[in-house]
Order: sequence, then structure tokens, then C-alpha cells
Amino acid sequence: MTNKLYLCFICVLLLVSASDIVGQTRHIIRGKVIDADNGDPVPFANIYFKNSTTGATTDFQGYYELTTTTTPGDTLIASYIGYITQEIPFILSSEPAIINFQLQEDIVNLQEVVFFAGENPAFPIMRNVIKNKSKNDKRNLDAYEYETYTKIEVDIDNLSEKFRQNNEIMRQISQVLDSIEVIAGENGKPVLPIFISEAISEFYYKKNPRFRYENIIKTKMSGIGITDGTLTSQVIGSTFQEYNFYQNWLNIVEKEFISPIADGWKANYEYELKDSVYLGDYYCYRLDVFPKREHDLAFRGTIWIDKKTYALKQVDLSIDRKANLNWIEKIKIKQELEPTTAGAWMPVKTRVLVDVGEVTNDMAGILTKFYVSVKDIKVNVPHEDSFYRLPLVMDEDVRMFDEYYWSQHRHDSLSSTEINVFQMIDTLKTIPAVKTATDLTKFVVSGYYKIGKFDLGPWVVGYAANNIEGFRLGYGMRTNMNFSRKWIFKGTVGYGFGDEAWKYTIAAEYLINRKPWTKIGVETRKEIDQVFILTNDIPFNSLLYAYTRFGEFTKPFLSYTNRIYFESQIGAGLTQKVFLKNGYFEPLYDFEYFKNPDSVDPTLQSNMNITEVGFETRYARDELFVINDNERISLGSVRSPAITFRYTIGIKNALESDFSYHKLELKIVKNQKMGALGTARLQLTGGYIFGQLPYPLLKNYIGNESPFYFSFAYNLMNFSEFTSDQYVALRYNHNFQGRILNRIPLMKKLKWRLVANANILWGDLRQENLDIIPPKDIFGITLYPFKWLDPRVPYVELGYGVENIFRIGRVDFFHRLTYRDDPRVSDFGVKISFQFVL
Repeated sequence: MTNKLYLCFICVLLLVSASDIVGQTRHIIRGKVIDADNGDPVPFANIYFKNSTTGATTDFQGYYELTTTTTPGDTLIASYIGYITQEIPFILSSEPAIINFQLQEDIVNLQEVVFFAGENPAFPIMRNVIKNKSKNDKRNLDAYEYETYTKIEVDIDNLSEKFRQNNEIMRQISQVLDSIEVIAGENGKPVLPIFISEAISEFYYKKNPRFRYENIIKTKMSGIGITDGTLTSQVIGSTFQEYNFYQNWLNIVEKEFISPIADGWKANYEYELKDSVYLGDYYCYRLDVFPKREHDLAFRGTIWIDKKTYALKQVDLSIDRKANLNWIEKIKIKQELEPTTAGAWMPVKTRVLVDVGEVTNDMAGILTKFYVSVKDIKVNVPHEDSFYRLPLVMDEDVRMFDEYYWSQHRHDSLSSTEINVFQMIDTLKTIPAVKTATDLTKFVVSGYYKIGKFDLGPWVVGYAANNIEGFRLGYGMRTNMNFSRKWIFKGTVGYGFGDEAWKYTIAAEYLINRKPWTKIGVETRKEIDQVFILTNDIPFNSLLYAYTRFGEFTKPFLSYTNRIYFESQIGAGLTQKVFLKNGYFEPLYDFEYFKNPDSVDPTLQSNMNITEVGFETRYARDELFVINDNERISLGSVRSPAITFRYTIGIKNALESDFSYHKLELKIVKNQKMGALGTARLQLTGGYIFGQLPYPLLKNYIGNESPFYFSFAYNLMNFSEFTSDQYVALRYNHNFQGRILNRIPLMKKLKWRLVANANILWGDLRQENLDIIPPKDIFGITLYPFKWLDPRVPYVELGYGVENIFRIGRVDFFHRLTYRDDPRVSDFGVKISFQFVL
């Protein structure tokens, strides 16, 4: 009886409980949390009811969903470190509610100095992070690959009413501003979108030997100034959005920032253990970090460390305007990582925001947002080395797609605002003032102005004035991809009103293949060149070459050259060039040489004929190239040195050539990260010339008599001052990135940055190449002298300087330490330059 009563009692309790549950109402609240200044999602934010423990956390896209069966309150709160907490009152109902938050940035978000009675409790955690870095770092996997989705948006922000009214372009687009206001959110600031893109690619990495390879499959973009999108399609992939905090230094906006988990963490950061929380299935330490010196290139914010593996689980870091950066208001990086099957952790979602401030109060700023998502990760399945031969490629149909493709392949759906941005930009591109401003900007930067199938330029050939040609006008043009994806025709012409003569360069190229890059070309040229131009590869559209067209020419020649050349990438980082060149040089100054110096009665001659075949091999294992229209542009090597070897054979009597010779040259260039001392660039060059040649055909060094600084010239050497037939040259350039002056209280406010240079040159000239030049010509006139280096005494010039003066200026001070007895040279010089650096 007792058991029966007990069972009846239990059944009654269950029925009562069930009726209570059935009678309860489930309340659902959804929404999104964004940054009020820029509209960027705020991941990891806490959403909770006031005076309650009921809450949720936003995901990486800033979305949250909160479900409750009780009525915990009538106010919902959103909070996150670095932002002002926001409260929104609401009324619960049976229908799902949508509550969005726009959080304002909190300027004083982190404590600057924290004191501890004993050891800082964050330090043991950090020691374990460093101890486990190697096994948690993805770079130590034998190989990995994944599919990546990249999204980029560029906006003009801080659109003040004064800027809108005073700017002609803004007045013309004012009719679309009303629709643009919504981009930053209801309470956010209005922004004007100028570029948006999406990209799907496959990324591959191999550890030994180290290779990286990205195949860009599809891109979708709309932007002001974007034409065919060839170049842009390559730079919007994940190759340029790599943020690995396991590296000691991260390269962001061309600057080196020290990671909060770098080996030298304790000397650069302060840490505070704030909490331990669950992030999904991972129990993590939450550490707040900030730089020990506010002007250092370092991060502040929060990192979450997995308690089991001491790996980074999440980061939310920023760089503010106090750091030694130009134009940058702030940089924010949010990243989420997941472990791979091999143990190392892989970033699966990364969001970066770069806020470029206004140059003046009357101008607007630029806001750039990057989002990278990774999926389908495979580890430790390396491919053959040949698979990685081309670091960056794109499918031929990279921009051929339909909307269905993107709806199936993008990792995250576009917001309604992002969908509208594509339409807004297409509208903006049709406004005449916008198109004109865009074309003019591209002309100044690239040197060319595009008109249909042709590019006019470069503008540097338009005007010159010198003692030979007098006043000179010039004009140039080339074809682009609209003309042909295979054939390129280009040329320049110029007319000197002093010598009343035309000069020209005409060339044609045929692109045999784009993957791998292979081309063949021919060129014919008539020009007046100074002697150091004859044997140095100075681009004819460069600023230094344009400068040499002014003033008084040093040892000028009228040059006629014809050239056939072939270039092909034959392996990973390996490029081969072959050329055949014929040249005729007629001196425009007193110059003669012995045509047959070994005979009893040598003959004097002034004109020179050469025919030569050259072979150039360049190896730079991780050199990255991008293709712009019908050009291939090198972005340099990341870690490995670039090694170039050139062998040139002069063939006597071929096409009336006067000389037989062999020229060898080896050049090694290495960009080096120097940790706390900044960055450096080292270039070592050595060469030897076999055969008897007059000095204009030997090595004549690039001097610099201009007031401007050029890194590839000897800045206190006169034009064509020295000649050698054997040489070794060392160039060293160092940029301290502000890490020295940042430590001086009065200097750090100016954000100046120290730079240093050293140019050292050893050279010699064999007697046979002295004997070929007579001391006097047939009329007894002393010929123009030339000098050569003593092999026991190198040419040395040392320089130091300051860059970032008024954010664009640079001043270098040079001292010439040797060969100072010539009254025509300067022992000390000041060179200036202007550059746009961050």
C-alpha cells in the first residue's frame, strides 16, 4: 500500500511539472553588435539581462541569440572590453525580438600600470605559452592547405558637413548620400563606400623546403578606379592577409609589430590575468595586454589562452594613434583559432580594420575592413615541389561567375548593407567628377593615362632641358589588355629644339604564356645617354633617369641600340633571361681610343660598335609576383635572398662589332628583420670584365649630383666619376622604425625615425684598359680624364638621417670618407626625399 501511494505521489509531481513546462513561454531575442564608428561587427561581446546572469556571447560576425523561459528583466545590456556598455529597454513577447547594439569606443579601456605584491599571475601562463609555441604554431606542420574566403571593403569616413559642402565631387554625389548613411548602422557615422570585393581561393603551404602557393579561383569586386581587375584580383586573396601571432614580428601596413606572445614578450608588454572563461568547448585564460612604451609598434587588447594546450584561442587586439605610425587612427585585429588534427592551431576567422585618419580637418578619412574565413583544412599532406612553382596564380575565368555561385561558396552570407554597397559603388562610378578624379590620380601614380586600348605616358618623358638638346618635348604610349592579352606595343619619342633631332624608343613584346610567365620582345632605340647609363640598367621611366635629362650632360653619347630578349620562369623562384644586343655609340665630347693598341702604329677611333649575348639567372625562392594588365610586378622576397647572376659575351666582328669580352656579375639582395632595431636591406654585388675595352664600356658607377636621395646611387659620387673592370660593392640601409627616438621624451611626440646608410666600393682597373685610351687626341688635345679606384682603398660614404618629418619628408646627411682630394667632389652632403609611409 505504501509503495502504491508513493508511486501515485511521484506521478502527480511529474504531471504538475509537465503542466508548468507546457505553460511556460519561450522568449527569443536575436540581434547584432557593431562598432558605432565603422559598422564592423563586435565578436565575443557579452549580451545579458540587467541584474541577471542570463546571457549570451556574440559570434565572430557579431550576432547573438538569447533564449529564456523566465522574465529576468526589461533591459538588455551589451558590453565588451574597449567599448562603453550600452543598455536598451525592451518588452518581452511571444514573438522573437530583434535588438541591435552600436557600441561606442571607450578611450580609457585598459589599465596602464598594474602592480603585484608577488609575481604577476599572468607570467607563469605566458611562460607556458612560449614553451608550447613550436607545437601550436601552424608553420611547424609539414604541410597544410585549406579553402579561404576573403572579403574587403574600403570606405571614406568622417564625412563632415563642411567636407560635403566644400568638395565639388561630394556635392555631385550628394544625391546618393541618404542611402549611404545606413552603412555604419543606425547610430553610426555615415561612410561612403569606394571598394568591395570577395574572393575564393585555395592556399597551400610546405615546410621543407618552404613554399607557399595560392590559387585564386573566383573574385567579385566593385570599386572606383577598378578597370579589368586583374591586379586587384590577386591582391585581395589570403596571401596578403596573413596574421600569425606565433611569429615574433607581424608585418602590417609595411611595418613590423611585435607579437604579444613573442619570445621577448616580457620586455615589450604588460599583462594582467582578468578571468577564466569557456569559449565553446575550450576553457581559457583571459589576459589583457598593452605595450610598455605607448609609442612602440605593439598591440593592446585581450588574448585568450587555452588552459590545456596553452595555445591562442582568440585575440582581440588594436593599435592606436599613439604608436609611431602616420595617418593611422587605429588598427584592430580579431582572430579565432581552432586546433588541427596534428595539434597545431589554425586561424579560422580573422577580421582586420584599418582606420586612416584625415590629413587635414577639411578632408575625410579612409576605413578599410578585411575578413578572412578558412575551412576544409588538411594537414601534413605535402605535394611535390613543382606544385608550388608559382606562389600566386589565378584561374583564367576568375571573374566569370553568377550570383548562384557565390550563394553556394561564400563562407558567410553578405549583410543587406554589403549587398547595397555593390550597387552604390556602381552608381558612384558613373558620376563624371568621380571618374575624372580617379583617372587623374592613377595618371600621377602610375605615369600613364588610359584611353581605351592605349595608355598615354609615362609623363616623366614629357619635358627635359640640357646643354645638348636644349628644350626637349616628349611623348609616350603603350597598348593594354583591351588591345591584346598577347601583344604589347610601346614607345616614346622626343624632339630637342637645340640639336634639332628626334630620339625614340620603340618596342614590341609577345606574351607566350602567363603561367609560367614567358615572353619575347624586340626593341630599337636612339637616345642621348651619359656614359654611366650605357652599362647600368636604369629604368627609362624612373625619376633618377628623368633628372639626368636636365642640366649639363657628363660624357654624353648618341646611342643607337637594337635588342632581342626572352624571359621565362623555369622553376619555383627561378627566372631565366636571354638577350642579344647590338649597339653603336657616338661620343658628343672629346673621346678617342686605340682600335688596335698592340700594333706599332695604332689607329684612333671615337665611335664604338658592340654585339653581345647575355644570360641572366635570378633565384629568389619566395619572391612574390603580381600581374598588372600585361606586366609582371615583383613584390620582393619575404625571407630568402634574391640572387642574380649575369654573364655577357661580346662577339667581335659580329654585326661590325669592335670588341671581344666577357662580363660576369653576381648580386645578392636580402631584406632582414632586425627585431627591436627595425629593418635592414643588404646588397652585395661583385663583377669582373675580361677583355680590353675603352672605359665607357666598363663599369661606370651611378653617382648622384642631384639634391635628392636615391638608395641605388652613390650619393656623394659625381656622375661617371670612377671606372672599374673588377669590383665588389656593399650597400647597407637600415630603418630603425622609430624604436630609438621613441625612447626620447621630447622626440617621440614628433614621431621621427632614424635611418642609416653605408656604401662601400672596392674596384680596380687593369693596365690593358688604361693603355687603350691615348693621353691626347690627334690634335694634341688632352682628353677628358677618368678615374679609377685603388684596390687597397675602397670608396666609402656613410649616411644617417631622419624620416617622417611632417609625415612625408626625409633628410639624409652623408660623409665621404675616401677619395676627397678632388676639388670637384664634396666631403659632406645633404639629400632630401619625399615619401608616403605609414
